Amino acid sequence: MQTKDILIMLHNMLETYQNLCSPVCRQTGLTQNSFDILMFLANNPEFNTAKDISNIRAIKANIISFSVDRLVKEGYLERFAVPDDRRKVKLICTKKAAPLIEQGHAIQKEFYNQIYAGFKDSDLQTYFKYMEQIYKNMETKTTTSI
Repeated sequence: MQTKDILIMLHNMLETYQNLCSPVCRQTGLTQNSFDILMFLANNPEFNTAKDISNIRAIKANIISFSVDRLVKEGYLERFAVPDDRRKVKLICTKKAAPLIEQGHAIQKEFYNQIYAGFKDSDLQTYFKYMEQIYKNMETKTTTSI
């Protein structure tokens, strides 16, 4: 598989996921970025600051700021000061967000069902093993040849 093939595959995966999310985004009036941020916080409660979202999801700070403001205004998130560092603000999903998060989890399950369709369990285990190794390789090395 060549680099261009990987890029095309990643693009197609992202488009598939966004297509699955679009009915919920239309229904709620949330942007894809806002929905992604909400789901990220729901799935990763230990990474609960705007900086965490920016670092891990590679979303620009201004987009995070706009989206978080909207999510707070709509009642899906609450902001809390971090006692040890007054510059940080912890973002927590509210009870109002629970049904939306539940829909998001259903979307994520459907997405995984689509992209992993046709794989045997043993193939998936091997795939995840390889992906874990790729992740470790990327953590320890900087690639400049792409």
